[in-house]
Amino acid sequence: MAIRYLLDTNICIYIAKHNPASVRARFEQLSADVLAMSVITLGELQHGAEKSQARSKALAALKQLQSVIQVQPVTEAAAQHYGQIRSALERKGRPIGNNDLWIAAHARAEGWVLVTNNEREFNRVEGLAVENWV
Repeated sequence: MAIRYLLDTNICIYIAKHNPASVRARFEQLSADVLAMSVITLGELQHGAEKSQARSKALAALKQLQSVIQVQPVTEAAAQHYGQIRSALERKGRPIGNNDLWIAAHARAEGWVLVTNNEREFNRVEGLAVENWV
């Protein structure tokens, strides 16, 4: 089966922490082959783990998460979408964070649904399918 959902950083954190239960329940309903995280998300998670006061525990949790959620590289198509999205949002005076731009571009370029608890920012991106499992 093909990837259908790209999980944003906050959703990956919820899955790792088993909280809220609604996110973990939805995650467990789906097969691993339809779920992915962007390498951008992995970078954000790595950063969080590195600066954690419980660094070893956080890095172990990240390794566990990577064993159940595949990491996808950013493609040339995603770079094209990044440029389109960033330009469109700047024209409207409604920019979003740079990493969020890349994650949105990645999902939109691949035709995947972005799963996030940050609907406020991602709903600004035209043509991006967004779901919130919280």
